[in-house]
Order: sequence, then C-alpha cells, then structure tokens
Amino acid sequence: MTGTSAAIELRNLRFSYRTGPEVLHIPELVVPAGRKVFLHGPSGSGKTTLLGIVAGVLLPTASDATRVLGRDLVAMSPGARDAFRGEQLGYLFQLFNLLPWLSVLDNVTLPVDLHPARRARLAGVPPATVARELLERLDLGDFIHTPVTDLSVGQQQRVAAARALIGRPALLIADEPTSALDADRRATFIELLFAECEAAGATLLFVSHDLSLGRVFDERLSLPELNAVGVA
Repeated sequence: MTGTSAAIELRNLRFSYRTGPEVLHIPELVVPAGRKVFLHGPSGSGKTTLLGIVAGVLLPTASDATRVLGRDLVAMSPGARDAFRGEQLGYLFQLFNLLPWLSVLDNVTLPVDLHPARRARLAGVPPATVARELLERLDLGDFIHTPVTDLSVGQQQRVAAARALIGRPALLIADEPTSALDADRRATFIELLFAECEAAGATLLFVSHDLSLGRVFDERLSLPELNAVGVA
C-alpha cells in the first residue's frame, strides 16, 4: 500500500529516548484512510510515544517510512511539521492541554483561529457557531463562557474533544479520551467522534486500555503485538 492510500504508514520504525533503551520497533503499521482504529496496550507499552511520532511531535530514531496522510514526516522541517499538524490533525491529549486563561468557547475555536486552512473547512460558518454545536452535543452548552479551570475533569475532557474535532481534521488522534467519562457520556462521545469522522472522511486512531470499547471500531490493534522490541 502506498502513502497516498494510507493515512498512516510506518515501516521498520525504531524509537528510543536519547541514550536509553529502545522503546519501539514497529516493523509495519499501515492504517488505510477513513478507518476507525482502536489501539490498545498496557500502561508503559509505548502507546503515547507512538502517537507522538504519528503526530510529528517526536521523530523516530530510525525508519524506512514515517508517512502520515501521504507526507514524509522525517523529511519535513520542524516548522512544516507544526503547520501540518495544526491544519490536518486533531489531537485529543490524555492531559487535555487546555489553556486556562481562555473560556470554553475560545479553547474550542483556537485551532481554526490559528490555522486558516482548518478554518476554511468550516465553509463560511462562523467558528463560534460550529463550536457551540459541538459543545451542545457534548452536553456542555451551559458552559460556553465558563473558564475551563472551573470545570470538572470530565467536562474538561469533553472540551478537549470539541477542540480536536473542530475544522474537520483529516486524521484524529485520541489518547485515552474517555478515561474521565461515565458510561452514558462515553457512549455519546464515541457516537459524536464517529459521526464527525464520517462527515469529514477522516481517519481515527483511538488509544485506550478499555478493551470493551474496541468492538465498535473497524479494526483493533495490540501495540505489544505490533512492537518487536526485545524480539530476537
């Protein structure tokens, strides 16, 4: 499969932190465009590290291919990777990374404020309108102008989800995105995530240790099975 037909293409990828031991050796990981993929593994297995590489935040120590949405991340300058990530990727961080001095609404609209290409995908609809719709669907309509520091952990997690979804990114990366949600809100969240990905034709890479969620995805992958570190 070529990079143009795959949202993610990693081949013979290796990664280690500075002079430490090798953390990842992925002989091959190819995710076709438009797929909803569930990646699981125990704590410390390298899931967040792998997501950092896919997002271009980390670079592999060595690799035959590190392509995302057809782009060779290793060949790109740091500035080009930053621009690519902002325009084409939605990243739902495990620790949310919300800006405490901004309201809920301003946190959600931030990606389209910073990246004109992402704003253009709103097709002329005001960012605030799109943000309000996402927040309403996540049961946060009453908190639009609330400082994010006044929200519960679960509410902050849903704000981070809305921020990742706005502007219809081509690849959505979600790192343990339901860890602070109750069962009902988790189901609503997954439904919204899938609906937005379908509408945008986006690929979803969803990481969790909650195996019960995996059954609704197109594909389930085990990182310990993908990772050849320690295999002779």
